[in-house]
Amino acid sequence: MDRVEIYVKAGDGGNGVVSFRREKFVPLGGPDGGDGGNGGSVFSGADRRGSPLRWVARRRHFTAQRGGNGAGKRMHGRNGEDLLIRVPLGTVVNAKDSAGQKLFVADLGEEEQRVMVARGGRGGFGNAHFATSTNQAPRIAQRGEAGEEVTLILDLKLIADVGIIGYPSVGKSTLLASASAARPKIANYPFTTQEPILGVVDVGNRSFVLAEIPGLIEGAHRGLGLGHDFLRHAERTKVLIHLLDGTSKSPLSDMKNVNQELSLFNPLLSQKAQIVVLNKIDLPEVESHIPALKRELGSLEAPLFFISAATRRGVPQLMAKALEMLDRLPAQAPRQEALAVFRPQPKDERITVTKEGEIFVVSAPRVERLLARMDLQNPEARSYVRRQFTRMGVSAALRRAGAKPGDVVRFGKIELEWE
Repeated sequence: MDRVEIYVKAGDGGNGVVSFRREKFVPLGGPDGGDGGNGGSVFSGADRRGSPLRWVARRRHFTAQRGGNGAGKRMHGRNGEDLLIRVPLGTVVNAKDSAGQKLFVADLGEEEQRVMVARGGRGGFGNAHFATSTNQAPRIAQRGEAGEEVTLILDLKLIADVGIIGYPSVGKSTLLASASAARPKIANYPFTTQEPILGVVDVGNRSFVLAEIPGLIEGAHRGLGLGHDFLRHAERTKVLIHLLDGTSKSPLSDMKNVNQELSLFNPLLSQKAQIVVLNKIDLPEVESHIPALKRELGSLEAPLFFISAATRRGVPQLMAKALEMLDRLPAQAPRQEALAVFRPQPKDERITVTKEGEIFVVSAPRVERLLARMDLQNPEARSYVRRQFTRMGVSAALRRAGAKPGDVVRFGKIELEWE
């Protein structure tokens, strides 16, 4: 599994408290309610040893720790612990918006790179924060802010030096097992490999990462078969080993079909360096046709190899050629997308008032956040909110819209009788 959808929620902030010092000869002693702790944030981090996405998919829901509530003597609640979701190197993180569209968050292509995907809620203020010269004993405190919630789509795009591509059942798994210590599933039926597999190939005192990329069929660029699974993994390899089946009626046609799928999915894929490799020359019917196959494939500009992945005949020479081609490639600039991190645009803080029937609807995210953190059953809290409405311009906006005392006003999910 190399694409999963998960739900994450950052921790809510802890609540502030109402408290007063109790000291002899000090009336009430003054407010000393402490603030709530901040909720833990959720991060996604790249790790070569990170859990495969199928293990992430088993859990599906991830929630960071809530912040602790404040206490008397201005004691601050503990901050919630952050949560790190470890994913394989090469995972692309997208968020899903309310309309179901994907929003790019980050491309985790660097070791230990991490990105915040949900910010923890801020802790609420205790009553010590609300003391003024005219109200020296406030009895209000804030609730903690809710942590962010988001649905993420994790999409693994393999990071390898060399990728083995080709039709199903051409011997890709056998070649990977022959050239490296990887042990992919090998069977004589199509689509044996359901997800990409990596192996490290040693050539002398050098090495490179070789990937078996799941097979494809015609129409793969439209998602048929394992098409998209195949194609998006091929995007990140530097050199492609195009493996052909020596028993095919026309290996050249097979190659052209695969290259066409590459080009239709992403034109840049068809420009990658390729090594053309004809497999299964250990079979007598293939070995007897090698001269004809050389004539058929000899016109190709790419290097041509004839191998038997099953017996390792020609495999060491093929791997040496792959390393040579890697060395000849121009040095690549650091991938900019690896460092790209989603930064949400600032929310529109303008206050707009509309009318739905007899109800005035106020749209202002900061006002909704204010109300969500106040206990509106507390008369002192309501007085504080009214003062904030005046300062923020809410009262003026409602008057301009024609609101009168006694009218119902809605702020997000909260409805109030306007005073």
